[in-house]
Amino acid sequence: MSSIVTEQVLDVRHWTDTQFTVSTTRRAGLRFENGQFVMVGMEVEGGPLTSRLQHVRPGDSILISQKPTGTLLLRDLKPGKRLYLLSTGTGVAPFMSIVKDPEVYERFECVVLVHGVRWIRETAVAEHFIADLRAHEVLGELVRDKLHYYPTITREPHANHGRLTALFESGRLFQRFKLPAPDPREDRAMVCGSPSMLAETSALLDAHGFEISPHIGEAGDYVIERAFVQR
Repeated sequence: MSSIVTEQVLDVRHWTDTQFTVSTTRRAGLRFENGQFVMVGMEVEGGPLTSRLQHVRPGDSILISQKPTGTLLLRDLKPGKRLYLLSTGTGVAPFMSIVKDPEVYERFECVVLVHGVRWIRETAVAEHFIADLRAHEVLGELVRDKLHYYPTITREPHANHGRLTALFESGRLFQRFKLPAPDPREDRAMVCGSPSMLAETSALLDAHGFEISPHIGEAGDYVIERAFVQR
């Protein structure tokens, strides 16, 4: 099977002037774990890919890699009680698949999805997805009981105004859900965002005594999406 195949766009939904989601057809042989991702592209010359993807329409062709990648894997976390999914911007995307995985609710008593964005409108995708999940016929009860969504806003007034790391370090995040201070004996985390966010959040977790999973296949207190780490 070719490592890159052509699929057809089924639906495009625009959430803001910079955020959109695309649904496509999928080959039966494509398998991946929740948290992983595949590369997408278009047969175009020049210009940023994202700006061109933003204008695709149902029926258009799109290139999709058949080799999933990613390091946000549940199996690489040690057992624990609470799971923190820490993201900024589009880094929330892999967590949309993780929070719909029944295994996450079997392994953890509480799941907290933290989403740092600049503007309130940028929470629309995640909020819509979680609302649908809470209404899900099978997963709804688990999600309503165990999943907490905590958006953080940096550029306009909001109850959770501030950077993700600042709200974590100040304790406001934990106070919001009446949770204890972070404890590497009981808490686990996944982190996805820009290279600077990954570095800052990793340093914060390290300072609290958490140990990162050194590589795929070895469990740690937290994992990060290494595809975006600057080398």
